[in-house]
Amino acid sequence: MSHVDTGTDIAADAALLLKSLMLRPWGQVSPSVYETGRLVSLAPWLTGHPQRIDYLIDTQRPDGAWGAPDGYGLVPTLSASEAILAAATRGDAGTDPRRLLEAVERGLRVLRGWLGGPLELPDMPAIEHIVPSLVALINQRGEELEGYEPLPLPGGMTYDTLQLVKQWIKSGAEVPEKLLHALEIAGEEAAGAPGIRPTPIGTIGASPAATAAWVGERGAREADEPARAHLEAVVRLHGGPVPVGLPITVFERGWVLSLLVRAGVPVTVPPEMLADIRAAISPDGTPAGYGLPPDADTTSVALYTLALLGSPCEPECLWSFRSGVHFSTWPGEQGTSVSVNAHVLDAFGQYAARRPAAAPRYAQAVAELSRWIADRQQPDGSWTDRWHVSPYYATVSCALALDEFGGEPAREAVRAAAEWVLATQRPDGSWGRWEGTAEETAYAMQILLLTDGRADHRRTAAADRGLSYLTCPTDASPPPLWMDKDLYAPLAITRAAVLASTYLATRARVAGPA
Repeated sequence: MSHVDTGTDIAADAALLLKSLMLRPWGQVSPSVYETGRLVSLAPWLTGHPQRIDYLIDTQRPDGAWGAPDGYGLVPTLSASEAILAAATRGDAGTDPRRLLEAVERGLRVLRGWLGGPLELPDMPAIEHIVPSLVALINQRGEELEGYEPLPLPGGMTYDTLQLVKQWIKSGAEVPEKLLHALEIAGEEAAGAPGIRPTPIGTIGASPAATAAWVGERGAREADEPARAHLEAVVRLHGGPVPVGLPITVFERGWVLSLLVRAGVPVTVPPEMLADIRAAISPDGTPAGYGLPPDADTTSVALYTLALLGSPCEPECLWSFRSGVHFSTWPGEQGTSVSVNAHVLDAFGQYAARRPAAAPRYAQAVAELSRWIADRQQPDGSWTDRWHVSPYYATVSCALALDEFGGEPAREAVRAAAEWVLATQRPDGSWGRWEGTAEETAYAMQILLLTDGRADHRRTAAADRGLSYLTCPTDASPPPLWMDKDLYAPLAITRAAVLASTYLATRARVAGPA
C-alpha cells in the first residue's frame, strides 16, 4: 500500500474522501495517548477499558517514554504513566500487575530524568494546568509504591493556578468554553460540576477526557446518562482508545475542501456539506465542532472555503478576533499563530476577490496582515507555528496566502519559502521535521507548485521526487503532528493534503519541462 496510488483516479479518491466526511460527521482523528490515559484513570467502567490499557502498553517507546521528541513527550508520558499506575494500584480485573508496574517504572525513570534537569516545553494548550495535575496524581498514587520518590514540577510551574481553577469549578460558576476542553485537570471537582452542561450530543468540551471527568462515578451507575452514551460512541471508533478532540466537523470539512479546491482537484461538493458550513458561522464565528468555542482559524478557513466554492459569506465575524494589526485564535489568546493569520488573510482576500465592491473595507487589514506575516518569517525562509509541530505546515499556510493576496511586497518572502523547501528535501524525495512524512511532503510540494515561480525546473524536479516518495509502498499511519493537549493526526485532512499534492505533481509531470 502507498500513500497514493497513481493508478487510481485522484478525483475518484477525492469523491470517496468527501463521502467519508458525510458518513463520519464527527471527524476522523488518530487516537491519543494522553486522552486514552485519562479514560483509563477516570472511567475504568467504560467499554473498552482493557483495550485502552493494552494500547498504552503497546505504544510505549523502547526508552520508556510515550509521544514525540523535543518536549512533546512529557504530557503523554505523564498521562500514560499515571493511568497504568492507577490500573495497577486499583488491581483492575484482567490485568497483569507485574506487566503494568514494569511499564510504570520505565515511564517514571524517563520522567525523573526530564523533570530533574532543564526542560523546554512546547506551547501546547493547557500544558501549564495539565502537567501539575498529572504530577500531583502520580505522586499521590506513588505513595503506595515502596521507596517512591515524588516527581518535581518543571521549573517555572506551580500548583497555584490549578488550585484556582478547581475552586472556580467547585463554586458552580459558569466555566469558560475554552477551559471545558481540559476539564479533567480539575479531578474530583469536575464530577457533576453544577456550572457545566453537556452539549446536545453529550460531549463536554469536545473531549472524551473532559466528558469522563464530568460524568465521574455516575457513569458506572447510570447506563442511560447522555454523556456516557456519547463516550460509548467515541470509544467504538478505535476499539477502545480515543482521540484528543471530537467532534471536529467544521474544522475537518473546511480544511479538506480548501486543500482540494485550492489545488484544482475536480470535486463535486455535496450541497448539504456547504449548507452545514455556512449554517455553522454565527456572529461570533464558528468552532471546530460541538463543545468548543468559536475560533478565528476554523472561522477563516470555513469562510475561505465558501468563497472559493462560489458561495461567499461576509467575514464580519472575524473582526472580533482582531488584536492590533493581527488576529488571535480566540479573544485573550496567550501567544500568536502565523497560520491563523494566514488563514484570515485567505478569508479576507478571497471574499474581496469574489465581492470587488467590498474590497476597500478589507484592503488595510489585508496589507497589515501581509506585512505582519512576512515579518515573522525565519531567516532560512520558513515559518513556525503553535498549532502544528512542522514548519512545512506553517510555511505552506503563509506562503500560499502571501502569494495570492500579499502582492508585490510579499514576493521575496514567498520566493525565500520556496528556496527553503528546495534546500530541505531529503534524499528519498520526502520532507519532514523529524523524518520524512507524506503530510509534510505534501505541504512542501504545494509551496513549490502553487506559488509564483512554479515553472522553475528545480521546483518541478523536486516535486517529481516528492511524488515518487508519495507512491512508495508503506504500512505507516500518518504520524501525529497537529497540536492539542496531545499531538494528533486529523486523518481526512492529511489525506486531502496528499491527494492535492499528488494531483498537482502528476499534472506537472505530464506537462513536462516548460
